[in-house]
Amino acid sequence: MRIAVINPNSTRAMTETIALAARRAAAPGTTILAGQNDDGPASIEGHVDGALAVPGLLRAIAAAEDDGADAFVIACFDDTGLDAARSLAAGPVIGIGEAAAHMASLVARRFAVITTLSCSVPILADNLARNGLAALCCGVRASELPVLALEADPEAAGRRISEEIVRAIDEDGAEAIVLGCAGMADFAAELSERHGLPVIEGVAAAVKLAEAAVSLGLKMSKRGGYAPPRPKPGGFVRPAGQLVR
Repeated sequence: MRIAVINPNSTRAMTETIALAARRAAAPGTTILAGQNDDGPASIEGHVDGALAVPGLLRAIAAAEDDGADAFVIACFDDTGLDAARSLAAGPVIGIGEAAAHMASLVARRFAVITTLSCSVPILADNLARNGLAALCCGVRASELPVLALEADPEAAGRRISEEIVRAIDEDGAEAIVLGCAGMADFAAELSERHGLPVIEGVAAAVKLAEAAVSLGLKMSKRGGYAPPRPKPGGFVRPAGQLVR
C-alpha cells in the first residue's frame, strides 16, 4: 500500500516533521510517499494562503498518483483543497483536520481544537459544521503561535499549546484535544501524558483512515460532487493518463 502525504505549503522542515509522523503511524507494509507544494506559500494561515496553495497541491497529488499512490493525505489542518483533490484523484483523499476530529469523536463526548492563529478559527469551525461534528466540539482555541514558530522554537511552542489545553479542560470541559496544525504532530504523545486525556494529531489519524479505506478497496465516488472536471483549454484537467498542467 502506498499513501502520499502532501504538505500544501513549501516549508521543507515541516514536510519532514509530517513525514516522520506519518511513518510512525503507518502499518508494516505501508509506504509513505511524502511530498510538498514547492509552489505554495511558506505556511497556510487563513483564506488567502489556502487559495494560493491549491494549484500546486493538485499538481503534487497528480504526480503522486502517477507514482502509484493508492490514497492521499492533505497535511494541512484547514483541509486545504480537499474537495478539488477528491474530484481529481481516483484513490481516497483524507484531510488531516477531518480525520483528527472524527477520531476524537470516537474517544470522547466533547473535544477542543487547539490551533495556531485566530484567522484559522472560523475556517476550522466551518469545517467542523460541514463534517457534522460541531456539536461535539466545545471550542476552537488559537494559541496565537504562527505556524513557522512551531519549528523555530518547539519548546516554547509546546508550553504555549499546553497552556491552552489547560484552559480548554477547565473552561470548556474538553475530554479530548485535537491539535489543529500539522506542525504540531510531534507534541501529541507528551501532551497526552502530561494532561491525562487523549491528544489527537491529524497526520497519524489520516494515515490510519487512509489505510482502512484502501484495505476495504474503496475509491473516490465519481458521481455527483466529486465527478472529474470536464476538459477545458488551460484548465486543471486530468483526463485518464495525463498529468494536471
